[in-house]
Amino acid sequence: MDQLPRMLADRYEVGRLIGRGGMAQVYIAYDTRLSRTVAIKILRSDMATDDTFLARFRREAQSSAALNHPSIVAVYDTGEEDIQTNQGTITLPFIVMEYVNGQTVRDLLADGDPIPIDEAAHVAAGVLSALEYSHREGIIHRDIKPGNIMLTPDGSVKVMDFGIARALADAHSTVTQTNTVVGTAQYLSPEQARGEVVDTRSDLYSAGCLLYEMLTGKPPFTGDSAVSVAYQHVSEVPAPPSSVTADIPDNIDRVVLKALSKTREDRYQSAAEFRADLLSAVRGQAVGAPATTAYAVPAAAATAVLGAAAPGSIPTAASAHTGNYPPYETGQLPAQQQKSNNGWLWAVIVLLLAVLGFVAFQVFGNDDPPEEPTPSIELVQIPNLEGMNQQEVRNALAEQDLDMTIAEPVESDEIDAGLFVSANPPVGSQVEKGSSVEVTFSAGVGEATVPDVTGLSVEAARRAIEDEGLIWGTTTTVDNNPTYDEGEVVSSDPAPNSRVPRQTVVNVEVSSGRVTVPNLLTLNVDIATAELDARGLSYRIEPQETADATPDTVIGQDYREGSIVATGTQITITIAKAPPVTEEPTTEPPATPTPTPTPTPEPSDEPSESPSP
Repeated sequence: MDQLPRMLADRYEVGRLIGRGGMAQVYIAYDTRLSRTVAIKILRSDMATDDTFLARFRREAQSSAALNHPSIVAVYDTGEEDIQTNQGTITLPFIVMEYVNGQTVRDLLADGDPIPIDEAAHVAAGVLSALEYSHREGIIHRDIKPGNIMLTPDGSVKVMDFGIARALADAHSTVTQTNTVVGTAQYLSPEQARGEVVDTRSDLYSAGCLLYEMLTGKPPFTGDSAVSVAYQHVSEVPAPPSSVTADIPDNIDRVVLKALSKTREDRYQSAAEFRADLLSAVRGQAVGAPATTAYAVPAAAATAVLGAAAPGSIPTAASAHTGNYPPYETGQLPAQQQKSNNGWLWAVIVLLLAVLGFVAFQVFGNDDPPEEPTPSIELVQIPNLEGMNQQEVRNALAEQDLDMTIAEPVESDEIDAGLFVSANPPVGSQVEKGSSVEVTFSAGVGEATVPDVTGLSVEAARRAIEDEGLIWGTTTTVDNNPTYDEGEVVSSDPAPNSRVPRQTVVNVEVSSGRVTVPNLLTLNVDIATAELDARGLSYRIEPQETADATPDTVIGQDYREGSIVATGTQITITIAKAPPVTEEPTTEPPATPTPTPTPTPEPSDEPSESPSP
């Protein structure tokens, strides 16, 4: 990376390098304006010389900055900076992001050990929650992988790099000239490998690869090169996770393999559907994913072109053949194997003919009657099992000499958990005594998590709530909440992130964009302006001289107390100002002359003489 200035945009003080990738480098930085630590991602100089890419990167940076979700690393700001390089001055775009103090999922998987099922499901659910939100906003991530998932010390999941992968894919298609697949090869969807246009379901495939690696400790496909890994994504079905880690239940296998379906139509169609099935599997409830035996590679997929966007980048499936792959298409056997199969076919035909000949001889060629009559089959009726639990059903079937097998439980809004739902063959059927009956029991009403829709528009909130299997309820418009603009959801009942039965009604309160003017009279100007700030109101201060009120206190307001006004309305407040002090002139009385004191004769020791008579 070329030398960066110490300060970006006259605001961000750049610190040490904390991350490096194929597209950009990430630095820790300090926002001097808001006094907070941030992370700054700056594009590599060798990738910033393409004007088309720069324009797309800027648009995508703006889009990612609009994403506001607790499981997405927040983008605070974007900008550009002139950098001095060996080739001269170039303009590099940068993105200012939330600094997450934690570790990546890649760090957790560094030793090759799997993550416990509950923890893996928690991380995957957080990723899918973020994808559900971003997909609603029209943003496709395109690079979901362990290195882009952060875990905070309190267990929160944070998805990074929204928008950048999309901008890169737009500029460079899916493959570069050096066979580097955009979006790490181990987590690449088949359509990305084939150079096709991707959609939201491509992110879900990558999330399935992430979940697979967390459960098993390794990606679903590995190879010596990106070419071989990409070929496997297109043409091979991954081994079920339980074949790698034995304690993984069948329901988890089914969910993972559905997410990793080769065709988009066979995968989960939304992140919400994927997340709901995964959480049901972890709780031991029924899932919508089919059995693991249902997955196969379509013949068209096995022969599809990989990376058609860049000639010579990644060869077709046929031309990519090495000793590791069979030199024939799915469904086509080598001649030697076909010949071997034909031999077995003829052997089976000959054996069947011999058996049929023996049976025919016994029936038509032997005149002696059989020693014992053929035993008759005894049929019994499957009894009514309505309202019974597992033990009661088992006992009722045992009375008819029938065995019970238990099918996957199903959610039911009408039948309590643990009670009988259906039987196969159905109740009332005549079956052979001793046969087995498959019984399905209720899993009860399924649960859902109330999504956090605060700050969303009414329409976006409705979609988010209904996607979770919940019912949109009443919408109440409320005043006095300046945090949210008009039409944005303020709160929901039940509260966000609470677990509730499916089909629960969720009521929301929506901001009117209006607030009530408070009584400001007699308040100090600082307190009065703080009250207005708290309500999202602006203000103008007009001083007025008066000796009848304490200086700097409010003596008037143009909107009286209780008025309902739009947030941002300007309130004029009149503030008391002490009048100037007037000094009165002082008049001194005329000076009075000081009388001259009469000298007092001093007493004499000599006797006074009396006049002679």
